[in-house]
Amino acid sequence: METLEFIIYPDGRVQEKVTGIVGASCEEVTAAIEAQLGRVITQECTSEYFAQTVKQSETVKTQATYSDW
Repeated sequence: METLEFIIYPDGRVQEKVTGIVGASCEEVTAAIEAQLGRVITQECTSEYFAQTVKQSETVKTQATYSDW
């Protein structure tokens, strides 16, 4: 489940935390919001940012041999 959490401090700072999005696509999700909020001062990437989606593919090659016996 994708979650965006915002903490707004009394001095106007906003802390944003993104969870549930694997890889750099979280930057695409938050870009429009960050543009409206103002200047990004710091950014810390979570372990989900560096995770990679796993794609499994399997190719099976079969060969039947018959004996002449």
